[in-house]
Amino acid sequence: MKLGKIMDNINFDLLKGDIDVDITSIQYDSRKVKKGDVFFCIEGYNVDGHKYIQSAINSGAIAIVCQQNVNIDLNVTFIKVSDSRKALAVGASNYYNNPSSNMKMIGITGTNGKTTSAFMLKAILEQMGYKVGLIGTIANYICDKKIHTERTTPESLELHELFKQMVDSKVDYCVMEVSSHSLSLDRVYGIEFCESIFTNLTQDHLDFHKTFENYFNAKLKLFKSSTSSVINIDDVYGAKAYDSILNSKLSYGLNENVDIMAIDIKMNSRGSKFTVKYKNDSFEIELSIPGKYNIYNALGSIAVCLNQGVEVEEIKKALKKLQVPGRCELVENTHNLKFEIILDYAHTPDALENILKTVREFTKGRLISVFGCGGDRDKTKRAIMGKIGTELSDISVVTSDNPRTEEPMQIIKDVTSGIEKHNYEVVENRRDAIKRAIEIASAGDVIVIAGKGHEDYQVLKEKTIHFDEREVISDILKEQF
Repeated sequence: MKLGKIMDNINFDLLKGDIDVDITSIQYDSRKVKKGDVFFCIEGYNVDGHKYIQSAINSGAIAIVCQQNVNIDLNVTFIKVSDSRKALAVGASNYYNNPSSNMKMIGITGTNGKTTSAFMLKAILEQMGYKVGLIGTIANYICDKKIHTERTTPESLELHELFKQMVDSKVDYCVMEVSSHSLSLDRVYGIEFCESIFTNLTQDHLDFHKTFENYFNAKLKLFKSSTSSVINIDDVYGAKAYDSILNSKLSYGLNENVDIMAIDIKMNSRGSKFTVKYKNDSFEIELSIPGKYNIYNALGSIAVCLNQGVEVEEIKKALKKLQVPGRCELVENTHNLKFEIILDYAHTPDALENILKTVREFTKGRLISVFGCGGDRDKTKRAIMGKIGTELSDISVVTSDNPRTEEPMQIIKDVTSGIEKHNYEVVENRRDAIKRAIEIASAGDVIVIAGKGHEDYQVLKEKTIHFDEREVISDILKEQF
């Protein structure tokens, strides 16, 4: 493709060379540059791509797109833009022939509920007969094909490549979890969404955003590029977002004065039943995953699908059989246990509170929690999670999560600094912590293992190891029973 075509709809200054040259591919990682490539210099969170211009040229780059003044006098094309991240997003879309414009794009943002909402939307739209792609935390999907993912929302270059694969597979809808990082870093810049959902906003990612207001403002970016917005106004920040959104919008919640709401709620350990009120209509929903917060997720997803003309009967069928990996996931009882074990991805204060309060509602015996906090992430939430975990559990086992470059025991000390009760144990090794919870469980108890959910790995200082909690539990049960 000609460089000029890649630079369509991007304001730039041609400092040197010619844009009427054939480009092999686009790169923003100098280590991946090959002969004939254009290299976009991105100012990253930890690394500045401008430092690697010479390396890219040495590897064969014939064009450089940058936003800083550079002093390299070599025979390549130099283009200067005001924002190389936005330029990469538009250039990548151009390179793959603007694939997102050939699908209906649905975006979901919020601290919690993105993954569950995405799976709900995928299930409902597929029930209706559409081909659906999904981009999110657990994995990326093109219809039934699962593709491993490193982050919730990929960098724009990989994102548009994935969109192109979806278009080639004749996908009708792409459902995306849109993270606050991706919005701040313009990974989704230039994408037009037909629908977007705001689930909620609670403490997370302050290591990156620094302030809650920055975090909120990052989320708001999604709705400026959405034709229609669906907002949870029971959430304080959702209500604030609703007031600031000028395009077509629907509100949802469990309280009066919303466009779509749930009433007559009945919950149990296997799910919930409730009535949806929308405009002058009402209908019954049977949801196969428990928790009031999942009723919120269902309402947002239902609202989007009604906007898109999905039939109510198809919505009902999809939600009745829905399963989401690692979200309030009941571990299969293959050993005739008298207690239950639940896995959940909860790794924020609000998410931990939600899962523990949900499980408490159907726990006949004691509620036993196993949780920790990840390293190299927002430290201010650790003590808060320690307090929540122990206050809402009868017994807690505080352990390691993904410590990354930090010392696990220091993270645990940060967690336990917020604890005021004496109902917890510290077991640093996560496998041993799970084993300990199983050892002390008795008839009627429920164990909640929080923090990792769908993840099948653990990130340690020196390496990433395989760690699938389903396998860990199975091995422990074989040893003990």
